[in-house]
Amino acid sequence: MDSQDTFTALSTPHGESALGVIRCSGPICKDLVKNIFGNKSPTPRLCNIAKYKDKSGQNLDQVVYTYFELDRSYTGDPMLEISCHGNPFILQKVLEDLVNRGCRYAQPGEFTQTAFLNGKMDLSQAEAVIDLIKARTRLAHKAASDQLQGSLSRRINELVENVLQVLAEIEAYIDFPEEDLPTEGNHSPLNSLKGLSKEVKSLSDTAETGIFLREGVKAIIIGEPNAGKSSLLNCLLGESRVIVSEKPGTTRDYVEASFFVDPYRINIIDTAGVHETQDEIEIQGIHKTLEQIDLSDLILLTIDSSKPPPTFPDDVVAKLKQQKTLVIFNKVDLAPNPSLHGFLEGYPKVKVSALNGSGINQLKTAIGGLLGTPIVSEKGDVVAVSARHHSSLQKALLGFNAACSMLGSKEPAELVACHLREALTGLEEIIGKIDNERMLDKLFSSFCIGK
Repeated sequence: MDSQDTFTALSTPHGESALGVIRCSGPICKDLVKNIFGNKSPTPRLCNIAKYKDKSGQNLDQVVYTYFELDRSYTGDPMLEISCHGNPFILQKVLEDLVNRGCRYAQPGEFTQTAFLNGKMDLSQAEAVIDLIKARTRLAHKAASDQLQGSLSRRINELVENVLQVLAEIEAYIDFPEEDLPTEGNHSPLNSLKGLSKEVKSLSDTAETGIFLREGVKAIIIGEPNAGKSSLLNCLLGESRVIVSEKPGTTRDYVEASFFVDPYRINIIDTAGVHETQDEIEIQGIHKTLEQIDLSDLILLTIDSSKPPPTFPDDVVAKLKQQKTLVIFNKVDLAPNPSLHGFLEGYPKVKVSALNGSGINQLKTAIGGLLGTPIVSEKGDVVAVSARHHSSLQKALLGFNAACSMLGSKEPAELVACHLREALTGLEEIIGKIDNERMLDKLFSSFCIGK
């Protein structure tokens, strides 16, 4: 990325629409306004109606353009936004003309990455841009919106300031090695660090909920062949997404789909039936099921309630953790098999009929109950929403705990300060104060072009 470049991209979705918006960012934006629209002194942030003529003088469209000076733009550089009619042909011609006039095509996420590099937002706020675009539930939207407004940034900056204060106090003792660091009293470094450690742990504990809100809950439907797994998935989705057949083994590979249990998006996988088999294709499907169980946050174990208890392979049973497994007795429209009484004692259970839809609402309630009440709420709680946040908070927590341990055992101030700096690094990674070019490139490459 060259700060002297001016780059451009379509920032609205591709395809026909009422309008299409093209963005440009970089030093030649003001010249573009002059050369394309004949406006030598554009008023910043004022919408103007004008004809867009390409470099050869051909009229491409009547557009609305807006010029932004660097101090009031999204990227922190001069910007130009052009609203055209949403004809893909027109939009492509305008983009080609802008490139002919000295722009280049933008990379994915380059507008937001430029805003981050210019100090218009920190890294956690930049992440929130894509989270806001992808939010599919009420609380996911709120968490992303709050983060974009700086809720997490403010919390992290407060922690950083408090760490720096304790670090300065500890480093003052490095010049006086004959004096021991104080470990008693409400304002001692040890008590301060214990308080900071508690705050960081509290924030880290929100990460599981935050990741669920951001990425969705990974769920899997498993059970014997013909237990009604695919029919159950169709009920949850409210549509016939999966082929259903009375013949066992219809599903050989896994099928992915999504549905909602407020406030979570459930990303669910319908898998091949799990049973003893000699069929090579079925065996491959079962191996894939085992892999997906390990990656899942929620297991929906589907049982045919009209048949005797199923016998699953030992490697499957070992993966059925009680805290993330919901046992679903399907086909309750048929006569129940009494031998199922006491099956998987202690596991949460629900009865449904995928044939007539009875019990599906109770099933969704049970799923919500198993996932638990989100730590984040409507009240404006600060939440860590990504695995990156969680990893950095864990790094900070390790640093705090090591520093506390050394303070308690009267270790030299230099060692305590070293671990505090590690904790500081973990916190500063979240808001992007630590320079990591590879991490930044990976993060912004996940953005759409034009954002």
